Amino acid sequence: MAESELLEMSLEACVALLRASVVGRLCFVANDWPVAIPVNFRLVETSGRRWLAVRTRPGNLVDQAPVKVAFEVDDVDPAHRSGWSVLVCGTLHRVDADAAAFRERFDPDPWILAERESWLVVEPAVITGRELRGAEPEWPFVSEAYL
Repeated sequence: MAESELLEMSLEACVALLRASVVGRLCFVANDWPVAIPVNFRLVETSGRRWLAVRTRPGNLVDQAPVKVAFEVDDVDPAHRSGWSVLVCGTLHRVDADAAAFRERFDPDPWILAERESWLVVEPAVITGRELRGAEPEWPFVSEAYL
């Protein structure tokens, strides 16, 4: 088999994957332990700046997250042993959803709507990504074709 490759992704590729994704994990330290909470989000791009917008329940763990956070989206293809991951490190801000028509323009459209009235944005300091390209077999054999 040819070797697998782990490649750094360009900022443009990372941003394109953030645009196309709707679920990611907000990562931070809570009670002295690292946590990664899945959330719906939307990439907000305006005036040359980017933010990740999130809605959550007031008072829950996400709403109480500290200022320094990481945000991660990824996708994996186990059959081809390939995938990608984008990591955003940044600052978490609370937002007034009614200011500057934020609610209408940037709703992350959470899958659970009940009580999602706390609006947050992650302002990126660094956006990085990596892609794993799986090795190509020397001869085409797909085990699923025989099952």
